[in-house]
Amino acid sequence: MNVPDLKRRAWLMASASAMLPLAAAGATAATPGVAAAFTSASAPLLAALTPPAVAPAALATDDAYWQRVAAQYDVTDDVAMLDNGYWGSMARPVVAAYQRHVEEVNRGNALYGRLEFPAEYEAARGAVANALGVHQDEVVLTLGATEALQALIGGYNRLERGDTVLCADIDYDNMLTTMHWLRQRRGVNVVRIALPEPATYDAVIDCYAQAIAMYPKLRMMLLTHVNHRNGMVLPVAEIGSMARTRGIDVICDTAHGFGQLDMRIPDLQVDFAGINLHKWIGAPVGIGAIYIRRGRVRAIDPYMGESDGDDIRTRIHTGTINFAAYLSLPLALQLHEQIGVANKQARLHHLRNRWVDAARDIGGVQLLAAADPRLTSAIASFRVHGQTSVADNAALSRRLLREHGVFAVWRDGLASGACVRVTPSIFTSNAQVDRLVTGLEAVART
Repeated sequence: MNVPDLKRRAWLMASASAMLPLAAAGATAATPGVAAAFTSASAPLLAALTPPAVAPAALATDDAYWQRVAAQYDVTDDVAMLDNGYWGSMARPVVAAYQRHVEEVNRGNALYGRLEFPAEYEAARGAVANALGVHQDEVVLTLGATEALQALIGGYNRLERGDTVLCADIDYDNMLTTMHWLRQRRGVNVVRIALPEPATYDAVIDCYAQAIAMYPKLRMMLLTHVNHRNGMVLPVAEIGSMARTRGIDVICDTAHGFGQLDMRIPDLQVDFAGINLHKWIGAPVGIGAIYIRRGRVRAIDPYMGESDGDDIRTRIHTGTINFAAYLSLPLALQLHEQIGVANKQARLHHLRNRWVDAARDIGGVQLLAAADPRLTSAIASFRVHGQTSVADNAALSRRLLREHGVFAVWRDGLASGACVRVTPSIFTSNAQVDRLVTGLEAVART
């Protein structure tokens, strides 16, 4: 490790030390340490990504601005990529930082990993806490939302034999598996409800209200903030408030909420949440987070024999992590903040509504897309009327790819059957969305 390397390390560690008190105070403004991820050489990039001073709704249709944003992403143009709910591509600057960090970590080896990385990890953890709008001691980083939620659900210890836990058809597959595993682990009854289609704001809340009233021994609920099947945004705060009055805890899956919607974790009014950072933030694949509100850590068991106590870090033990991915996280957060989450949400809704509104007039196509803006996200789904099997929708997905160059993925699990999911990103163009509409029109004709 040469002298410039050592100077850089000293600067990074100083930045980390400066960041920690700010995160501990629960600050929600942009963190100085995160902003420092950019150098003076990045001024042209910052200028290009700085949005005009207009309302998000107006910016959503400013194609010149979003073309500048799209220019920061190296995504294949062989197809119209409309499966961006799997994971979010990194912007070019994040890719470059990630590759640089891989080389630096590899060169520093154990000297870096044992002596210097811990402070840089805490800096990244502090940056995430600030972005989430919570205290640093309420957050621990994970490999993704799946690991985070498995630790929360599997470790939730406020259950006795005969109690009831609640999940829904919109919940993520692995989370449903973990909820049902509680029958073996805790001896509880697992109830799975089906949410109404088409969904309305009041009908969704009423569905949960009826379940709360029906099961007097209900003790814990899984709520999926934005579900990965049809993209419906759940009124988590309202449902959680009902649950709280009955002493029912909520574990929230916000894998598709944080980073896509203009919100912070306190807005959800839940004590436990699993978060993804490689979907809508654009961090390297393999980063998520657990949130546990202060004072509630002991409701989650220490992870497989870790020491007990109030330190959230004892609730997960990932082992040796991808150092470079975590080191690239502050830059990804800075890019996210530079564009602005309200602006991202408006653009994503614009793209979603562009194809959904057109598809409403296509006979034979059944939309799984809420009409109420309070329930909408970037994600929406469709199927051909009457074709609800996985085979039907897998074939439809393949046809759109083969005949129209549109890549959208089939999803299963809804009570009403399988569907094809469409997920644009901030680098998606109007033309790519219109290609999907052309494909749906062709499908309807045949």
